[in-house]
Amino acid sequence: MEQTATEMTPAEWEIMRVIWTLGDIGSSDVIKVMQEKRDWTESTVKTLLRRLVNKDMLTTAQAGRKFIYHPTIDEKTAMEQTSTNLFDHLCAMKKGVVLNNLIAETELSQDDIRSMQALLETKLKTAPKQVACDCLGSGDADCCGM
Repeated sequence: MEQTATEMTPAEWEIMRVIWTLGDIGSSDVIKVMQEKRDWTESTVKTLLRRLVNKDMLTTAQAGRKFIYHPTIDEKTAMEQTSTNLFDHLCAMKKGVVLNNLIAETELSQDDIRSMQALLETKLKTAPKQVACDCLGSGDADCCGM
């Protein structure tokens, strides 16, 4: 079964972020981190871990009396799947507005900003004057009130 990060809930993302950051980890360590971070109960964390295993986002291996969790999908792939899925549902004409809002509201490093500027300079050379709306399949630039 192919892992699909788009099926993860926000709470499951929280668990995965801990595991991606710390690497293969025992359930007791995940519970400890999540209780410090979110004040979740042990049973809540165990339920989320079980759901992630059922969704094939994690595998488990027993090491003595402990269960060690290992991600089956890397963080970069999960983020790309999720952002691509979101943008697949947006009007093509409005994706730029959404990206502008994300950039405005997101803390970025200077290196991130320079990288984006270089990418945008490259894209600008081949970008159309206007992106056609794809909501109705007509390509009508005025259908979305833009």
